This record gives sequence, C-alpha cells and structure tokens, in this order.
Amino acid sequence: MIKFIIKKAIKNYTNTADPKIRTAYGKLAGIIGILTNSILAVSKFIVGLITGSLAISADGFNNLSDASSSIMTLIGFKLASKPEDKEHPYGHARMEYLTALVISFVILIIGGNFFRLSISKIFNPVNIHYTVASIAILIISILVKLWQATFYKTASKAINSSALKAAAVDSRNDALATFFLLIGIAINKVTGLNIDGFLGMLIAVIIIISGISLIKETGNIILGKAPDPCLVLAIKEKILSYDGIYGIHDMVMHDYGPGRIFVTVHIEIDSKEDIMYSHELIDRIEHEVSEKFKINLVAHMDPIAVDDPLISLFKEQISDICELIDGIESFHDLRAVNGKNRINIIFDVICNHDCKYSDDEIKNIFNIELNNRKHFIKTQMAENNLDFNDNVTINTVITVDSGFPNLC
Repeated sequence: MIKFIIKKAIKNYTNTADPKIRTAYGKLAGIIGILTNSILAVSKFIVGLITGSLAISADGFNNLSDASSSIMTLIGFKLASKPEDKEHPYGHARMEYLTALVISFVILIIGGNFFRLSISKIFNPVNIHYTVASIAILIISILVKLWQATFYKTASKAINSSALKAAAVDSRNDALATFFLLIGIAINKVTGLNIDGFLGMLIAVIIIISGISLIKETGNIILGKAPDPCLVLAIKEKILSYDGIYGIHDMVMHDYGPGRIFVTVHIEIDSKEDIMYSHELIDRIEHEVSEKFKINLVAHMDPIAVDDPLISLFKEQISDICELIDGIESFHDLRAVNGKNRINIIFDVICNHDCKYSDDEIKNIFNIELNNRKHFIKTQMAENNLDFNDNVTINTVITVDSGFPNLC
C-alpha cells in the first residue's frame, strides 16, 4: 500500500536524485502526517474527555504535536528546495535540518508539560471509565502509528532524509506509548488500580526522550558531524580505480544539506605524464564521481615522482616508522632533496584524534628513526647508484595534521 501511494502521488518517484522528487516525497510525508495525526488527536481528545483519562489526553496532545511537526516538515521541505541565491550560494537544503531542530524542541516542551500534569494526577487521581469504543480507538491508533512509521522509514530510505528518519522513530515511539495505555486499562480492569497518572508520566518521558534524541541528532548534523564512512570509502575506491592514479589525500567534505555535499581532494598522478592528458583525466574524474555519488567534487592534481629510487627508498622506511607510532594514519606529499651534507625528507603526516604524541615528538621520532637507519639507507642507495656521504645528516621537514578535516 505504501509503495502504491508513493507511485501514484509522485511521478518518476524512483529518480530520487532530482531535488524536485525529493521535495515531493517531503510534501507527501507532511500531508499524510497532518491528516492521520489530526484524526488521531481529535479521537483521543474525545475519548480522554469521556473517560477522564489524562494518559489518553496526553497521547492525543502527542499526536497533535506530531501533526504540527508534519506541518513544519512540509514547510521545511518547501524552503529547502529553494535554489541558491546571493545570500545563500550553497542553496537552502539545510532548512530541512533547522525544521527538524524546531520540531524537536516543540516535542520536548510538550513532553515536559505533560510530565508536570501527570505528577499532579498521581497525587490527585480521578476515576476513569473506559468503554469498548475508547479501547478500539487506542488499538486503531497503534496500527495507524505503525503504518506511519513504516511509511516514513520507506520514504527516508528512498531520499536519505534525516528528518523523515526521525519521524519514523517518533511514530514507533507513539505506538509503544499507546500500547502502554492498553496495558494500564487491562491492569485497571483486573485489579482496580488506577495507574493513569503513572502511565501519563511514562508517556511524557518517552516524548521527552524522543525530543532530546532528535535535538542531538539534528544538532550534530548542523554542527558538522563526520560524514558517512561508507560514502568516503566509496569515493576513494572510485577515484583509485582510474588508470594513472597513484593515491589520494587531503579529502575534505562539507555538507550543506541533502543533495548539497561538496568534496575536495588531492589526486596523485605521475609527474612525467603529459600535463594535458593528466588535466583531462582529473576533469573526467570530477564529472563522473560527482554524477555517481550526487556530490560536487573538486580535485587538485598532485604530481609525484613515481620512478624516483630515492623517493621509493624513503617511502618504504617512513611507512615502517608510521607502524611504530600509535595514532599515525598515513603520510603523503613525500619529497627528497639529496644534498652534499644532508638529505632533506619532506612530507605530511596525518594523525587520528587518539594520537598521544605532540607534533614535536612525532618529528623527533621520525628524525631519530631515519638517522638510526643510515647504514641500511646507505646500502640501498649504493645499490641504486645514488651518492651518499657517510657524514650526511637525514633531516625531516614534517607537517603534522590531526586528521581533521582530512578524511584520507
């Protein structure tokens, strides 16, 4: 039924890379949320007034807040679809995140108010009269909320929407809260215990937890959380799959909202390759990778000495030393200048956030380790007909990067 509704309501529904299709998904989700939640809210308000149950009324207000959230989702997707302008050159896609954040605070406030009312109900209980009709409405509510959760989850996966993903979780929690109400009714019928206030408080806690969870999730996105590692790996593997590419580094990813991901990366090519051919290759990579992953890729061409025996020798030694230092992720931009009295080894090191060494300590370790290997290096250089003075000093010029925002 869900796929049928999506297929009928959205033309070309499978083309989710199109911003217009994405907006259509958001609008459809918003309309369905407004209609179903409004009907549930009104039904529960009526049942709550008839039975005198604060828990059912609280659940009804929860549905009303969900309807309000759906309205904001509808508005948010509409605003997020606006194209870039002078003040917002990267578009308005982050409006979806801001909308989700506002909805989260609304949910949190409503949960807090009902927590307060539920405590009052515990100390001042009121007799509750349940009817078959009221129980039937609660059962229908559970089924509708589970259907909602499935719909939101399906739409969320289709367009990779954090807002709809959060809505799916919220709907699932609502179904769970209403299920608790039915348990309370059963307990009341069997034992005569009135736990309506406690159930109202439990539902309020569920609402509050949902609000906090949504605030945290949306806040992380707005603050700039780490990108999806699967996406980073897929982009890296795709770039490295091209012939003539020897490595990549300094990848940086900026998320300006769904469909607005900007990526920059340094791509290593053979310095001896024809410059026009290399430039054409980098242009092709930018275009094809951008199309495949629906991103905006800008690549920097980084020529490296592929067949230089001195570079190859020190690359092997530096790789070994990196294995000895906890927290070193990788190194790149290796250059070697073979002078009369010293060899300058120049490269960049990327550390992860758990690295316990300071920049100076890392530089000292590399200097000490490379000079301790002078005898081996001398032997290897001799085998490759490279000049090496016994009194030469190996000096490292290292730039240490904490790994942020570099992704590889």
